[in-house]
Amino acid sequence: MQHVPYVGSGPYCYANSFAMMFGEAAPSPAVIEFATSSPFGMQLIGGSLPFFDPYGWDPEAGFDGALAALGWTSEVSKGDDAEDALSRLRSALKDGPVWVGPVEMGHLRHQPGMTGPIEADHYVVVLALDEERVLMHDPQGYPYASLPIGDFMAAWSAKLTYGDSFTMRSGFSRVAEVSEVDAIRASIPAAIHWLSMVTDRAMPPRSLGNAEAAEALAARIEEGCDKGLRAHLIHFGVRVGARRAADAATCLKRAGFAKSAAIAGEQAPLIGALQYPLVLRRDAEAAEALRRLAPTYDRLLSALRGGD
Repeated sequence: MQHVPYVGSGPYCYANSFAMMFGEAAPSPAVIEFATSSPFGMQLIGGSLPFFDPYGWDPEAGFDGALAALGWTSEVSKGDDAEDALSRLRSALKDGPVWVGPVEMGHLRHQPGMTGPIEADHYVVVLALDEERVLMHDPQGYPYASLPIGDFMAAWSAKLTYGDSFTMRSGFSRVAEVSEVDAIRASIPAAIHWLSMVTDRAMPPRSLGNAEAAEALAARIEEGCDKGLRAHLIHFGVRVGARRAADAATCLKRAGFAKSAAIAGEQAPLIGALQYPLVLRRDAEAAEALRRLAPTYDRLLSALRGGD
């Protein structure tokens, strides 16, 4: 099957937020996402929570390397109490928009159905702030969204599974003109690192990566896919995982990594194939797709190490 690049909506919040901060010089969100190394692996955290991203990885682990590969820098600030954080945000906004996150999506009440924490991380671009409301571009599909300060601060202060409260990036500066293809090539060493499952990050007991994660998730789905796991996969995990793999295939092909691109191009439809059976509760079909996905991670690592 011929690989066709995907264009459309999806949960690419931090990549889209970075693209907004870069302005006219922004590479495509696909290249930004690729540079974070997110497509290169799979993990089953604590043996129960699956993500189609590298073992031991979280978005914060990929940002600085991505910015360097893309030719950008930014100033990061985090922590402090709510009053200090709000003061930092007001000050930074004097020089332009500010990239904010991770925040707890469940407190972003401009999104329909959000009434409280849902344990979902998110990133937004804050445009302005007055005494009562925050104006932002929310890449979930809400440009110029307005939110009461109280709700915004609740989202920004939330303790998530990674990152620190009140984290923001400002002072974005382009330090080198890097083409998209050169940015892709500069990101390959990081992709190999993460796909190799080499990490000094502490992982919860029973955590698994790559083929073992795919096999274990397949078994768990067959044994009984509970409501929370199914919701996580069909509303977020599968959607973002399939898009990441599709974008990886597109980027690798552009940079001349034909064999690696072909393998990523196999992964994308295998991950995407999980959506229908999981929604329809045809769990044996989903498990079969995961078992077919499992060996592709070692194959992709070998191809990347071989420079193809």
